[in-house]
Amino acid sequence: MSDTVETAARTAPAAVIVGIDGPSGTGKSSTSKAVAAKLGLRYLDTGAQYRAITWWMLSNGIDVDDAAAVAAAAGKPEIVSGTDPSAPTITVDGADAAGPIRTQEVTSAVSAVSAVPEIRTRLTELQRSIAAAAPHGIVVEGRDIGTTVLPDADLKIFLTASAEARAARRNGELKGKDAADLAATQAALVKRDAADSGRKTSPLAKAADAVEVDTTELTLEQVIECVVTLVEERRSRDAAQVEGSDRGTRAEHSAGAESRRSATEGTEKRSA
Repeated sequence: MSDTVETAARTAPAAVIVGIDGPSGTGKSSTSKAVAAKLGLRYLDTGAQYRAITWWMLSNGIDVDDAAAVAAAAGKPEIVSGTDPSAPTITVDGADAAGPIRTQEVTSAVSAVSAVPEIRTRLTELQRSIAAAAPHGIVVEGRDIGTTVLPDADLKIFLTASAEARAARRNGELKGKDAADLAATQAALVKRDAADSGRKTSPLAKAADAVEVDTTELTLEQVIECVVTLVEERRSRDAAQVEGSDRGTRAEHSAGAESRRSATEGTEKRSA
């Protein structure tokens, strides 16, 4: 390998897999997309996939409160996620689902569908395959990324915020007939938290080695900067470890070459 190629390999940013978990209203989506865009990574919203499969269930007359019926249909819809952070997409059986999955009807049903083990198994496999295919790394957001989907992620972050702050943010995102009063929004978030945290399969939880970031008093820009810094620090540590490993390997090769030279010289002297 030439010196130029060796230098490029050492200085190019290392691929990194980042898992960002947390409940609704903590800024996961906005933060994850912005961080991925800033660092040249792919982006995956796993919550959108659960919403997509929930929308499919509702559209096809499946009783979302019937776990057996949901489980039986878990493998039927084809879900495809585009991972460009500047324009993420999601389709179900070839149809654009980005709008339909954000309705209140889907929001009200997604926890029940997400709790079905067959749904989680199917989507976890899909999420892992997408992460593994990202050439330069990916930011994956959800509720069980660090604990279940990608337990070996290079960096795990858990975003939190007070229920009041989360409700205010969520209410600001709702439009028209989906808008609600603050108290109702907060109550819905608390109910969703309980459902997600209490389910038996892959509950919402902070991984033991995750970095917790409380976003209650932070602006979105501050949260993004915080996460970008954490990712860059992780990349720097990884690069340093690779460089140290390279130096050790080169030292071993040099020592081996010197040992071989000494042995050869000793043999030549004895022969003489």
